[in-house]
Amino acid sequence: MPYYQTWEEFARAAEKLYLTAPMKVRVVIKYRHCDGNLRIKVTDDAVCLQYKTDQAQDVKKIEKLHGKLMRLMVSKESGDHE
Repeated sequence: MPYYQTWEEFARAAEKLYLTAPMKVRVVIKYRHCDGNLRIKVTDDAVCLQYKTDQAQDVKKIEKLHGKLMRLMVSKESGDHE
């Protein structure tokens, strides 16, 4: 699967994917020290969204999106997903 080139596109697509199928989506974050790359993948087995960066400033963006997705995942009311 190809990687998104811009963070904004990836973040929008990842959130939209989660909101369409919250029970199927999973998020994987992987850091490879040898390459200095941080990768995030959001998938529901049918659609796979990926973003890769080697910029330190993008770590905060990834952390913020991951926190937002985690808050959505643990919210008790299904109406909170919209």
